[in-house]
Amino acid sequence: MDYALIWYILIAIAVFAYVILDGFDLGIGILFISADSTKERDLMMNSIAPVWDGNETWLVLGGGGLFAVFPLAYAVVMPALYAPIMIMLLGLIFRGVAFEYRFRTKRGQFLWDSSFFIGSLMATFTQGMILGTLLQGVTVTDRAYSGGWFDWFTPFSLYCGFVTVAAYMTLGACWLLIKMPHGMHERFYVIAKRCALIMVVMVGILSLWLPLGNEVIADRWFSFPQAFLFLLIPGCSAYLVYLLFKDLMEHKPVQAYLVVLGLFFLAFLGFGVSTYPYIVPHAITYADAAAPDTSLKFLLSGAVFLLPLIIAYTAYSYWVFRGKLKEDEGYH
Repeated sequence: MDYALIWYILIAIAVFAYVILDGFDLGIGILFISADSTKERDLMMNSIAPVWDGNETWLVLGGGGLFAVFPLAYAVVMPALYAPIMIMLLGLIFRGVAFEYRFRTKRGQFLWDSSFFIGSLMATFTQGMILGTLLQGVTVTDRAYSGGWFDWFTPFSLYCGFVTVAAYMTLGACWLLIKMPHGMHERFYVIAKRCALIMVVMVGILSLWLPLGNEVIADRWFSFPQAFLFLLIPGCSAYLVYLLFKDLMEHKPVQAYLVVLGLFFLAFLGFGVSTYPYIVPHAITYADAAAPDTSLKFLLSGAVFLLPLIIAYTAYSYWVFRGKLKEDEGYH
């Protein structure tokens, strides 16, 4: 049994779960600045209050799994990305503190509102920069990072940061369409359409920039027979984009949200196909970076127990707090 491959898939699932679950509440944090009133901001916060901290469990699982299961990859990636990772963590801490203290003061509420927005923007933008850095590749010599301190700071990684902001804002806007009370969510249809349009245009530019700037990825995308698979991804994406705007025009919030999740999945699939079997693109494979099989097997026995529990309590929390918010109720 290939335990390294199993863990490669499990960590990929954990990262994707984090992106789609924490993505919408980070997006709502960025949209926070666009709220019309304190009441609207209260409702926006209440839409994520029961689930936001649980969503970040998947980030811990993905990061901890990388450290335990693929120590070589962890040792290479961390020096390359120390700065953006620290900024991301500071942003997550910043927004977490703002989330809790906002409901405990009236005089300083504007300060915590601004902090929630800034923390969400910091975390989102740096996540995009981390993705961009991995896509463009890191310099590895003799199984160790040999690049500079600021190799992560490039036009491509900056652009990926802006793309991630637009994508999370779209996801957050669609979540608000589901949760906001009737009569208060009409404005968010306009916001969702604008965010979706910006996201689609920016992702399209990114899809052109990536192969033009990376010969390895260009070879994968346009060589036979992989080219047939890569034709499916943009084809399916175009269809989902059509469905997204159709659902937004017809005021179908749940369908629109699911379509955005589908677009995220296709983007994640494209990233996976572009980099597999590398865990540090395109320098170290998952097999080369893996811990000994005895360690992988031992850790897998714990994951088999923990993963169903995490999935169960995540699903349960979303089920309990399903439905639209009520204007006179909150969780704080």
